Amino acid sequence: MIKLGVNIDHIATLRQARGINYPDPLQGAKICEESGAQGITVHLREDRRHIIDQDVYALKKIVKGKLNLEMALAEDIIEIAADIKPDQITLVPEKREELTTEGGLDLAKNIKKINNLIQRFKSLGTTISLFIEPDIETIKIASDIKADSIEIHTGRYCDNYGTTTAEKELQKIYEAAQSACELNLVVNAGHGLNIENIKPLLKIPGLEELNIGHSIISRAIFIGLGPAVQEMLTIIKGK
Repeated sequence: MIKLGVNIDHIATLRQARGINYPDPLQGAKICEESGAQGITVHLREDRRHIIDQDVYALKKIVKGKLNLEMALAEDIIEIAADIKPDQITLVPEKREELTTEGGLDLAKNIKKINNLIQRFKSLGTTISLFIEPDIETIKIASDIKADSIEIHTGRYCDNYGTTTAEKELQKIYEAAQSACELNLVVNAGHGLNIENIKPLLKIPGLEELNIGHSIISRAIFIGLGPAVQEMLTIIKGK
């Protein structure tokens, strides 16, 4: 079955908006796992706009499934990750001014640093996923530097859902995933997914995991976090 990793960043966004100690991302993580999520994802950004260092240390202690730490190639965050040793690190590009992650990693531009980081964290027992565009040449690079998995950026498909552009993007995703499977890379996907646009993505070749955050946390405002997680899982299971 395709696994669901719930990104709980925006629970922390609400907390940070008031500079108080609630809502607590740890409580959110517990509810997500109790509701069936197989993993918890957080993005420790350079500006600490939502998730902060203490959150990641605390989540490492309480998350029972996979703890997936999204992070850029920032030295201070690399050192935190090395100290925490999450189950998985997903390397993502990051711009201070962006609202959310825009696009995939430029592997060719950062190949030496990423390769060194992959080797370092593999020695610590942490798997490495690379957040990339559905581009076959980029997937070949990911294989060459021995990443464990890729996470295909689904943002362009989601942003154009219901149009011919979305159909073209979906085909790119399918072809990229097939290429990754042939190179023995684990295939994950995420960005912009919700209960309306997710179904066509469930046919991605070899898909192992979907990482979904904003839409689940948004849905939770109306129906509760547990039911929002369960609703997504029901769709993923095809019921």
